[in-house]
Amino acid sequence: MESAGGTSEGGAGAANPAPPAAPDPAQIVKTNQWAALLVLGALIGVPVAAFAYGFLKVIAEAQKFFFTTFPEDLGWNSAPVWWPVPVLALGGLLAALAISYLPGTAGHKPAEGFKTGGGPVTPAELPGVILAALATLCFGFVLGPEAPLIAIGSGLGVIAVRLLKRDAPMQATVVIAVAGSFGAVSALLGSPLVGAFLLMEASGLAGAMMSAVLLPGFLAAGVGSLVFVGLNSWTGWGTLSLAIPDIPPFSSPTFVEFLWAIVIGLTAPLLGTAIKRLALTLQPIVERRRVALMPLLGVAVAGLAIAFGQATDKAASEVLFSGQNALPGLVQDAAAWSVGSLLLLVLLKGLAYSLSLSAFRGGPVFPGMFIGAVGGIAFSHLPGLPMIAGVAIGIAAMTTTMLGLPFTAVLLTALFLSADGLQLMPLAIVGAVISFAVSVRIAPVIPPDEPEHAVAQAAPA
Repeated sequence: MESAGGTSEGGAGAANPAPPAAPDPAQIVKTNQWAALLVLGALIGVPVAAFAYGFLKVIAEAQKFFFTTFPEDLGWNSAPVWWPVPVLALGGLLAALAISYLPGTAGHKPAEGFKTGGGPVTPAELPGVILAALATLCFGFVLGPEAPLIAIGSGLGVIAVRLLKRDAPMQATVVIAVAGSFGAVSALLGSPLVGAFLLMEASGLAGAMMSAVLLPGFLAAGVGSLVFVGLNSWTGWGTLSLAIPDIPPFSSPTFVEFLWAIVIGLTAPLLGTAIKRLALTLQPIVERRRVALMPLLGVAVAGLAIAFGQATDKAASEVLFSGQNALPGLVQDAAAWSVGSLLLLVLLKGLAYSLSLSAFRGGPVFPGMFIGAVGGIAFSHLPGLPMIAGVAIGIAAMTTTMLGLPFTAVLLTALFLSADGLQLMPLAIVGAVISFAVSVRIAPVIPPDEPEHAVAQAAPA
């Protein structure tokens, strides 16, 4: 019996061999190969950050040209009311052509959030990523540059590895692709720490292995941030930082403000989920006829902007673009906004955001932050909530809803409101946690089968 049992167990073991042991992170970081990846991560941060800096400058100059310089060159003192209609229609057509006819998917679908598992962006996919992003961002759609930059950095990292060693193992390619993403987004969010934190939280990696895989990227983020600083000193183009200066002082939270954090944390998921549901409903419809429908989406976004400009004493451009550049001015001039204008801006920018999410290529971070800030300012007109506290809670809660990344949302809020960041952090945490708890229960179902390239999920074999 014992012999038979032993034979049976041995046979079972031969038929079902034990899976290979997982790699030991402590040993990985002691190898020469890992040290080489660390050096390459630092090196890749330089050209990738320089490319990202130039990419952001191109977007800023193109926005200025299409919405200010070009209409003045045509003889108008300022752009006429109807001007956004042809501009956004053209942008919609160009984005549709890039997404439909260039290799790959031109980056990730922003309505589906930051999703991992698609692997690094290949060199063949880079033109589609770049051109679709430029068509989206330069022509005024309500998305940000962070997701395209992450994808572009990934693709440039792959190119660097292939130039250095064409037969490099996939593990090395993936790690350096992640490092490229870190380097590209290093300074955009106000600090390399935020960019690194965003990618680490979105990747879903955890434990000691996370350090082994992502430390080369973390180093690339630091080097990339230094490149941004150096290029700013050399060119004088600007730091591209969103840290908001000259904000009202804030001492410490009160019990009433904590209650408001709960209220805003409960409200943000309702708005954010509505934005995502509309985008996900439109997404498959538009995908069937991109070239015909995306210019019409551009006209619709332009119409929302024009309607806001005509209904208020504010510029139509408040509805357009990601809100990245408008956010500091919004907070500093909060007293100049009426409640009605704020609520109308939340509604119309939210609709424009949803239309942009449904078909175009860009990042969901900055529009969510902007809408959260607008909503927070609107809430601050009620008793017991200082304006800057409303902004902090609104940004944290809405960013959490749109990204599903509460730690990143709180860190972003603290750094953007850096003068009051530590004092406001408890309120931001409450708003973010409540928002996360509610949004995960009412979140729309996201299709699982589409490839995503915004964030490369890296795990050594």
